[in-house]
Amino acid sequence: MNTETLLSKIEQSYGTPAEYLWSKFPDYAVFRHQNNRKWFAVLMSPEAAKIGVEKEGKITIINVKVKTEEIGSLRMMKGVYPAYHMNKEHWLSLNLSEIDDNLLLELLDESFALTAIKSRVKGI
Repeated sequence: MNTETLLSKIEQSYGTPAEYLWSKFPDYAVFRHQNNRKWFAVLMSPEAAKIGVEKEGKITIINVKVKTEEIGSLRMMKGVYPAYHMNKEHWLSLNLSEIDDNLLLELLDESFALTAIKSRVKGI
């Protein structure tokens, strides 16, 4: 999936625009919940070698939060890498040029849900 399509899908699906927080990295975007301000995704373009891709130049990745118990099996899939600059026990980096679009969108949904405000159950 290309970056423009991904940016559009995130804004349409979750009602949140990209936020560009770092002047040193003007193309790095953060996506966060409007109600709790927690990040659910980070779009970046690091050097490929920094995430273990044997390729020259930069690649476009998005970091998403996943369930800890799913990390191992997801890491075996094409386009899925240990999180770049995030906690590797809870986050993954997805290489946009390699990952299946449907898997990408499923993992974005999961990340959004995992970082949402948890509702409390009364009486327990």
